[in-house]
Amino acid sequence: MSTIQSEHFTKVLFALLDETFDNIHGFYLDRNASMFETLANLTADQASIPVGGQCGTLAAQVRHVAFHLDYIEKYFRDPNPPQADWGEIWRTVNRVTPEEWQSIQSELRTNYNRILNLFKTVPAWSSEDEIGIAMAVVVHTAYHLGEIRQALCILRS
Repeated sequence: MSTIQSEHFTKVLFALLDETFDNIHGFYLDRNASMFETLANLTADQASIPVGGQCGTLAAQVRHVAFHLDYIEKYFRDPNPPQADWGEIWRTVNRVTPEEWQSIQSELRTNYNRILNLFKTVPAWSSEDEIGIAMAVVVHTAYHLGEIRQALCILRS
């Protein structure tokens, strides 16, 4: 069995996280399509629009990603974190005020920074669980970013 060096994995992980949330590197997103670039010009009224007939609002999508990052951090530190109510956000985050919308975006930024700091402290990516958790952050966020961007395309057409 061959292995990769931990620093190679870490370098790519941080590049993918950076692309997903902040700065495009050309791995998979188009220019100006990162999470925070996408959210930068989104108003509270736009964030209050449901993504689809049965889906939550754009604000709920963003709040869900922030919640996911928080949960992942807890899980990474303790594989037996408290039970989470994954449906609460979808049931409760609907119309948001400008202040609530700003708070949701700030929470996302804070939780993202905490994940980055946590991942920077991993001395070696020595287990499949650690690698899976790290990749889940990228994949899960990319999924919701795609839903947000698709909804914005429909909204703007």
